[in-house]
Amino acid sequence: MSAHTTEKTTVDVKSSVVRLRGVSKSFGDKRVLDGIDLDIAPGEFVALLGPSGTGKTTLLRLLSGLQLPDAGTVLVPPVRTVVYQEPRLVQARRVLANVTLGQRGKAAREPGLAALAEVGLADKARAWPATLSGGEAQRVALARALVRQPQLLLLDEPFAALDALTRLQMQELVADLCARHRPAVLLVTHDVDEALLLADRVVVLRGGGFALDRRIDVPRPRDRDDPAVTAHRKDYLSALGVTPRRPPLEHR
Repeated sequence: MSAHTTEKTTVDVKSSVVRLRGVSKSFGDKRVLDGIDLDIAPGEFVALLGPSGTGKTTLLRLLSGLQLPDAGTVLVPPVRTVVYQEPRLVQARRVLANVTLGQRGKAAREPGLAALAEVGLADKARAWPATLSGGEAQRVALARALVRQPQLLLLDEPFAALDALTRLQMQELVADLCARHRPAVLLVTHDVDEALLLADRVVVLRGGGFALDRRIDVPRPRDRDDPAVTAHRKDYLSALGVTPRRPPLEHR
């Protein structure tokens, strides 16, 4: 038995929405999380970067309650929702029914319609999921998550399967909705620019711990070419073990 106390409960959201202390998780002989500590404040948007296989999704699953740590304490709020890379819509239910999935009665209809309007799909309430584009389906998934008014919103690479233009549009939508609803957010992503444009704070998970944890003190909206953003990008790429390529020398 571990000498650490393993616990999963709820936390007073007036102080922290998320509080991890000494959290470890292993799969076989591989320890993906090694005694990590993490706090997320109410309304704070945190982006989580890291190479594949370093435990990003494992951490998200611990916060969502789908897994338990081997050791340590995980404190989370009672109301939390997840948006995955795939929309995971129920094909046999219309769009509005997907948004209000798990909720019953007429009282769920108006909030569901309002959520669809917020994501720009007010006219799709009666549509079937099969008729939606990839971006529209992901908007429905986002509406389904936000209609529950979560204290913690977990985003597991929600834009990864979208084309470049739709991805930019979804990033702007998420930024707007999170600013409006103010849940605490943890975004798992491989995209450094996406993290820098959206998050209040960006954390790099590598080698079982956090290689870098820094607030992005650049006013919004952020420009990718802003020197301050560029400086952050270089530091985060370095923390990820990536060396930016130097431009080729000009031929003389």
